[in-house]
Amino acid sequence: MTTALAAPATTVTAAGDPSTDMGGLSGLVLQLIDALGEWGVALMLFVETVFPPIPSEVILPLAGFLAGAGRMNLVLVLVLATLGSYLGALVLYWLGAVIGFERTTRWLGRLPLVDEDDFRKAADWFHRHGKSAVFFGRFVPIVRSLISLPAGADRMHLGTFSVFTIIASGIWNSALVFLGAAFGTQYGKVEQYTEWIDRVLYVAIAAVIVTFVVRRIRRARADRADRAAAPARGRRRAEPAED
Repeated sequence: MTTALAAPATTVTAAGDPSTDMGGLSGLVLQLIDALGEWGVALMLFVETVFPPIPSEVILPLAGFLAGAGRMNLVLVLVLATLGSYLGALVLYWLGAVIGFERTTRWLGRLPLVDEDDFRKAADWFHRHGKSAVFFGRFVPIVRSLISLPAGADRMHLGTFSVFTIIASGIWNSALVFLGAAFGTQYGKVEQYTEWIDRVLYVAIAAVIVTFVVRRIRRARADRADRAAAPARGRRRAEPAED
């Protein structure tokens, strides 16, 4: 009697697991997040903040999706995601304050899919908008991750930096998590669109890689042009002025 009752329960659980029901790339990401749990989301957001090409726009909706399906604790996902974002921001703030903007930019610019120009754009944003850039910059792609570096280099007050970062990151993370949670309550319907979700993810990944390659090629060409023009500029400076 006990065995007969236990079998159907196991079947229902397996069939209602969104991390195994969905296939493709989205299914793999769901399985990874499901395996790591809420603390894994915090780790991913920490890495995403320090290493911008890993997008929170992918991680958080899928984490919310699992929370809406009952696989994760929604409140814990929100709290730990914001904690991960804040700790990642602190790392960049510390690098800017201790090592300096230029040295950190050159060092991080050597990482795959990271471009120095993104750091300089974040610095320009910070210098144009001041301390408020730390808050509003959290809602801007790329700037969201890198704004902490110029804030640290300019020695922005740590308390103000922390308050702005936590509040803005909490708002951004909540919006993405709740969006995913809304779909998670109806994951049976979402499963029908797995193929389209995968296509969006593939396009996003391809766009990041292509953009990185194009920017590196343009920079290499510009560097070669500068080196080629340098001797000519030197000769013009060395020519004596005409009477």
